[in-house]
Amino acid sequence: MSLEVPDIRELAQEEGIKEDELKAVLETSLLQAYCKFPDAFPIARAEIDSKRGTLTIWGKEEEDDPEIDCTPEDFSRQSTKIVRSALRQLVRHTEDEKLFGSFLNRKGKLITGTVQQDKGDGENIHVAVGDTEALLPKREQTPGEKYSHGQRLRVYVVAVSRGLKGPEIIVSRCHPNLVLRLFEKEVPEMATGQVSIVKVAREAGSRTKIAIKSNVEGLSGKGTFIGPDGSRVRSVVSELGGEKIDIVDYSEDPASYIASALSPAKVDSVKILSREERKAVAFVPEGQLRLAIGKEGQNARLAARLTGWKIAIQPSSK
Repeated sequence: MSLEVPDIRELAQEEGIKEDELKAVLETSLLQAYCKFPDAFPIARAEIDSKRGTLTIWGKEEEDDPEIDCTPEDFSRQSTKIVRSALRQLVRHTEDEKLFGSFLNRKGKLITGTVQQDKGDGENIHVAVGDTEALLPKREQTPGEKYSHGQRLRVYVVAVSRGLKGPEIIVSRCHPNLVLRLFEKEVPEMATGQVSIVKVAREAGSRTKIAIKSNVEGLSGKGTFIGPDGSRVRSVVSELGGEKIDIVDYSEDPASYIASALSPAKVDSVKILSREERKAVAFVPEGQLRLAIGKEGQNARLAARLTGWKIAIQPSSK
């Protein structure tokens, strides 16, 4: 006995699914349902004939026995429900995979979304991006930054993975590379390779230092990133809610790089103590000492992180 089933080819075409994939999923689902029958054969398989539009359950007691048609007489209504359910699941899975693939290519990039109110998820923020939602966890939020429902927000894609309910997209507002991507939007010379950002050191919500360099003789790296009347850096600062940004000239010479990294403080000289241990001491005017160290040591800390050197700061008079 065979049962009629919907046109597999037509269903596959309508839903944008491969016919073979749909057929395999339906056969697996129908076989699982058959195996729940009390008198089901221990060895069985489901076969859908796409051309005839029929379903047959073939079964046997022993491996060497011939197969017989064991399609249950009352399987018709149940099989229709199973086909519909399996189709819905496969369509959802296919859509999720397409979505996963599209966002996987956007990992490490900047995306724009809309903040969604979700009182049932603690301090996590949901950001609508097209037909899906990305998650901005508490750990990836900028300290002190407030998010309101409907707010447009630029975020950095940290991770994309498969979840139980579809793709899970984790985004960040505090990642150092968010600053990098924002400058890429404002500085077209980065795309052409005329200027580049070598390193970013960030304490989100407070201060960021970026080490930049010009790759074209005669082109000012700092001037390019600052922009006419400061328009480029001001745009990034605005996007980051007023976070201070120090633009630092990168140098292959450690002493010059360290001196630049300690800006806005003026540095008289830098002494390299150990290249192997990457230790140095920066000498600054007495009146610049507090500025060089920064509030709670922030300026010195960011300079050390930016350069990769352990920097001691001393007054030049010593």
